[in-house]
Amino acid sequence: MTNITYTAVLDVGRETAETLARLLREHRERLGTRKNTRALGVFKQGVLILWWFVDGARLAQLARDNQISVPTAYRYLHEGLTVLADRAPDLSTALERAAAAGYTHLNLDGAVIRTDRVAAAGPNGADLWWSGKHTHHGGNVQVISAPDGWPIWVSPVRPGREHDTTCARTHGLITALNRLAATLDIPTLTDLGYENAGDGFRHPVKKPQGRELNLEQQTFNKMIRGIHGVAERANALLKVTFKALRRVSLDPGSITRIARAALVLLQMEHGRTT
Repeated sequence: MTNITYTAVLDVGRETAETLARLLREHRERLGTRKNTRALGVFKQGVLILWWFVDGARLAQLARDNQISVPTAYRYLHEGLTVLADRAPDLSTALERAAAAGYTHLNLDGAVIRTDRVAAAGPNGADLWWSGKHTHHGGNVQVISAPDGWPIWVSPVRPGREHDTTCARTHGLITALNRLAATLDIPTLTDLGYENAGDGFRHPVKKPQGRELNLEQQTFNKMIRGIHGVAERANALLKVTFKALRRVSLDPGSITRIARAALVLLQMEHGRTT
């Protein structure tokens, strides 16, 4: 059988690829890696990582295209994920940047990153990674975004069965965002999934059982939903830009590094951190 050779264009700026290559080179230098001892140079490794992120390419295909073994391709990918994820801001840094930028409010939303089926028992024998809300397996990642929906922070992953408020509390978001509102008057807008999170949160008023909302409450809900609606842009930016985030076939625990690395790549590509 004759193979077909083709040329493809990667929808990423060359500056992003060169920046990633520089980070990989610095990483190899810290490890003491000698020259010409790797199957791929840093630029080609960077392209492999970017191709996986942007197109969700199979590693077996990437290995074949680069004439390396599949285990080597996995090793190069995971190395790149670590290098990128280590540059993602922690929560305190992200909130400090938001305050310095003079933001009037922040947005918080949860995203469930789809995964392949994972056999892991949770409390009461329930499927730990199954999201009843989304009806598929996945990991919950909390995303903080600027008023215009630009993502500025992503959380570590939690099992898909966990509620958004539970995840936010586990990550210390409830305490941190309530403190931000109390000290700097920067509230956080959310949906009803974060009901009763605290005074620092603004979300629609829940309709009482058997009663209707009054006009003031209806007006408030329209305003909150209208302003907070742009928060969906943050999740869309990450998932639309990076097909790798639409379905993860690696260990679900790796979603933490993947999401943090994607945030860094997005910020590199657009030259914006806040």
